[in-house]
Amino acid sequence: MQNNQNEHKDLTGKTALVTGGTKGIGKAIADRLLQAGARVIVTARNAPEESNFDHHFIAADLTQAGQVTRLAEDINEKFGGIDILIDNIGGLTTPGGGFSALTDQHWESELQLNLLSAIRLDRALLPKMLERKSGVIIHMSSIAGLLPLWEHNMAYAVAKAALNSYSKALANELAGKGVRVLTVSPGATRTPPMENFIQQVASSAGLTYEEGLRHLMREIGGIPMGRMAEPDEVASLVYFLVSPAAAYLTGANYLIDGGALPVA
Repeated sequence: MQNNQNEHKDLTGKTALVTGGTKGIGKAIADRLLQAGARVIVTARNAPEESNFDHHFIAADLTQAGQVTRLAEDINEKFGGIDILIDNIGGLTTPGGGFSALTDQHWESELQLNLLSAIRLDRALLPKMLERKSGVIIHMSSIAGLLPLWEHNMAYAVAKAALNSYSKALANELAGKGVRVLTVSPGATRTPPMENFIQQVASSAGLTYEEGLRHLMREIGGIPMGRMAEPDEVASLVYFLVSPAAAYLTGANYLIDGGALPVA
């Protein structure tokens, strides 16, 4: 799935929305879809920092139902709907320490960000896809949904596990209606949020960053490939899944973790 500058732009004429697409994995996905010929809309809470941002940007906080509705209305009015939806927004925002460290507010905020935002946006944008009997939805999950670390990410892992189940149910509902739904679960990926997380783990244990990284890798059983993923590698998988080459794929959860998860 390496990028090939001579490949056909097989997403020409398609319109894609990437949530959380101004940095990290989301930005890499947006850039990859643009390279393949798609018109790309990006949404996030804050505008992109770079001045030469190549995508259509619409600011929205997708944890707020009213802003999801306004975003969908804006997209439907300006672009006539979308063909590809990448539900990438998410992240670990709650403290470690297990169940006793987590309040109702922690659980609610993690579910809003990592589950309900995707559900609301799907519900708002699916009608246009169903009218055309065509579309692809990718839910960006995490191997945490299958391999939770209670010391560090309990609420996040539970939210991602719920996203996995929702994604499979939606895929089954829409399979005969022309819309494909897939899940992508990255493992450790070299992004600023991941590096911040590793630094927090290291600091709490009195370790250096490199020691904290090794400690975290041991907790998940190690990464057989010996390194974290790069955002572009995740983006290449997402591009394949939304491309015509993956036309018979739906309902599956694709792990991209360097072999870290012991059982798929």
